[in-house]
Amino acid sequence: MNALLLPLPDAARGASAVAVAAVRGDEHIVVCRGAAEEDTRFETGSLTKTFTALLLAELAARGEVRYDDPLDRYLPAGARRVPGPPLTLLHLATHTAGLPRLPPGLLARSVRTGWFRNPYAAFTTDDLLAALPRTRLHHRPGTHVRYSNYGVGLLGLALARAAGGEPGDYPALLGERVLDPLGLADTDCDAARPQVVGHWHGRPRPPWLVPGLPGAGALRSSARDLLRCLTALLQPEAAAPPSLRVALTEVQRPRLALRRSGRRLCLVWNMRMRPGGPLLHHSGGTRGCTAFAGFLPGSRTGVVALADTAPAPAGAFVQAAYGTLCGLGGAGNA
Repeated sequence: MNALLLPLPDAARGASAVAVAAVRGDEHIVVCRGAAEEDTRFETGSLTKTFTALLLAELAARGEVRYDDPLDRYLPAGARRVPGPPLTLLHLATHTAGLPRLPPGLLARSVRTGWFRNPYAAFTTDDLLAALPRTRLHHRPGTHVRYSNYGVGLLGLALARAAGGEPGDYPALLGERVLDPLGLADTDCDAARPQVVGHWHGRPRPPWLVPGLPGAGALRSSARDLLRCLTALLQPEAAAPPSLRVALTEVQRPRLALRRSGRRLCLVWNMRMRPGGPLLHHSGGTRGCTAFAGFLPGSRTGVVALADTAPAPAGAFVQAAYGTLCGLGGAGNA
């Protein structure tokens, strides 16, 4: 396993801090380069969405929500809904709601306030709610897959409300229901805690801020914590409390198949079928960091890869991490 993992940091071109980790059966390994340790915190970008999915499944296991609940049920009093057919929590968690990638108004505001530095920083929860009645769906909910930061950001808001909190309570709820029970001490949405300095085209970037859409991309984590999370996904029966044990299994269950590619979609996680069983994966990127996590339940194998540089156009680091996972799990690279 060591021989396969060691070359992976070299794929993060221009990075000054890289942390990669792997699990296979009972064997664990963490490899760090530059200014990184196993507990160094990196921005994970869209990898946050997999934790939002886990939170959804945890609330569903407790009976606090149902997957087919309409989003409107969890909007604050007086909030106006998205025009058109009802959107369900499952639509949001499978990118089938028909929502655009970004909320109306975010792009225009970010161009004025810092698109190249912190595009989400000035977009608040109030802005998110104000965007709802101005939203136009691209397709009828449930008929097509269209990746949406907007959708998973709304899911985070809905879950906070479903648990009795306010729209901005997602970070605290995630900590209480998922992060703390899994023992993920390095993981949260707090941009003020120490973390790597991200880089974009070699230039340092300020901490990534996502106040209005934290469920879509605000999480920070370490190689140590993400490896612990993958281990829990590979051995859900060992988790506690029981609601989280159920959730760790539920996020791995395929919800729909994509006709042309044959790929499947779970709760946020992408799934590809391999000769040895399913491979689940997701990646994330901010203006300063790149993140990847993937696992093969059949061989109890998982890989984490983190770098302090924004994703390259060709995705070399993420592709290398995916290939490493396939190699470790004996799944081939196709």
